[in-house]
Amino acid sequence: MTGGGAGPDLLRGLTSARVSRRGLLAGGGAAALAALLAGCSIKGSAASGAENAVDWTAFWKDAEATKQLNFANWPLYIDSDHGKSESLALFQQATGISVDYQAVIQDNATFYATVSPILRAQGATGYDLIVMTNGFELTQMIKNGFVCELDHSRLPNFAANAGDSVKDPTYDPGNKHSVVWQTGFTGIAYNPKYIDREITSFQDLLDPAFAGRVGLMSDNTELGSLGLLANGIAPETSTPADWRKAQAWLRKLRPSVTGFYDQSYINKLENGDTWITQAWSGDVFQAQQSGFEDLQFVTPEEGQMMWHDNLMIPRQAANPVAALEWMDFYYTPKIAGIVEDWVNYVCPVPGAEAYVRDELDDATVADSPLVFPDSDVLDRSHEFRVFENYDEYSEWNGIFNAVVQS
Repeated sequence: MTGGGAGPDLLRGLTSARVSRRGLLAGGGAAALAALLAGCSIKGSAASGAENAVDWTAFWKDAEATKQLNFANWPLYIDSDHGKSESLALFQQATGISVDYQAVIQDNATFYATVSPILRAQGATGYDLIVMTNGFELTQMIKNGFVCELDHSRLPNFAANAGDSVKDPTYDPGNKHSVVWQTGFTGIAYNPKYIDREITSFQDLLDPAFAGRVGLMSDNTELGSLGLLANGIAPETSTPADWRKAQAWLRKLRPSVTGFYDQSYINKLENGDTWITQAWSGDVFQAQQSGFEDLQFVTPEEGQMMWHDNLMIPRQAANPVAALEWMDFYYTPKIAGIVEDWVNYVCPVPGAEAYVRDELDDATVADSPLVFPDSDVLDRSHEFRVFENYDEYSEWNGIFNAVVQS
């Protein structure tokens, strides 16, 4: 992203009420989601969708190409110049497909609660393509049979250009139902104005010198994962006994914590209310480009979390072939590069780095390890725990809500 002023990451936070892209806020988010799921009669792991089994080979063979695509995404999450997107314009020029792009997704839980009753009734949502973060809601979309299985024979650019970090994710093995739109890291950020030593580990958060100046995420998924990593436990394969170990570590840290934040943590870090905090990579990159270039983002020696926002095709989509065409079009270095130069999260197409550098002449983005990380950083990045059912998800939330509320 070139130029001054607030970048799109920060603007996204402002326009979406500073709600975490991973779901509703802790201290109410878990309860709200429980109510939403109960209201939709889908408490628990839900039906597998077997009663609505589809022959996907036949489905894609019979699916007709159309000239319309209805794309639902988060606010300010695609390249845009006064409301016009170059990537979407190039797609229409190349394919003849018109795109109705709607920035209607504010958080995963509310969007899921909106579309799931329609999909359960085998109705059409009006969207051909949606973007959801890996987490409980996305898992429910897949388990309930609410999204299409993808025809990967129509996604040669994904096969050729997708980075290893976005292929075969734990939450959707083989990318059977999804491909990544953008990725982000959750690590540690600190302000060198107040901290004059190098930060390398989650254990640094326990330094008495930082008491009352430590920020943590209000999102339980993020909070619990930090506690697990601090104990040397991989969140992907963690058990309830591990979660309690993480809780104990976080309780030890709790007296030093000044607050549990949504995306507003970045403002607290900038103004000195916090000196060191759990942080998202994209926010720190944008803050660095917006006048706070001294802020530091750290991948702790214990590792960091990696989350993915994913493109998915809802069942009963009117234009599924057009949705697949966009997925494949996006997974070219040129189009991914155009989007990435504006969005500034972690690009799923490593080859876009050269396009951003050479064609868009933006070395700032191309050189950033927060946008194009090296293999060492990716190797130290972990996926979030995929919950088997609602009871397991509720147990996790109960354990880590207790930290926030203590």
